[in-house]
Amino acid sequence: MNPGRLASYAGLFVLGAAVGAAGVLVQAGWSGGGLLLALLGAAGLFYGGLRGVGTRAGAVAPAAGWFVSVVLLMATRPEGDFLFGAGLGSYAFLLGGMAFAVMCATLGQRPQPGGPAARLGK
Repeated sequence: MNPGRLASYAGLFVLGAAVGAAGVLVQAGWSGGGLLLALLGAAGLFYGGLRGVGTRAGAVAPAAGWFVSVVLLMATRPEGDFLFGAGLGSYAFLLGGMAFAVMCATLGQRPQPGGPAARLGK
């Protein structure tokens, strides 16, 4: 682990928290378009982190930030207030974001380019 990679994970965590907070505020708007925008933003960040860093931790870092922002900080507050509107859209945002995070974190690695085409051990 070098400092550059740790900094990129920290940056992805903060970016995931920001995308999660923005998604909470946007998902109830534009009669369905806000939900689509919030989910596409989260999925794009998770997949971009995966491909940008090149490791699965690149998808886990923004997913962890998203989870902390959305579930722990925004869903329940000590005052009893909720930032989510009542309805299926808020549940779709929560479950859809979690599903995209799991899908991106469990994607397989790209095959290595080059090398022999034959199987080893024959």
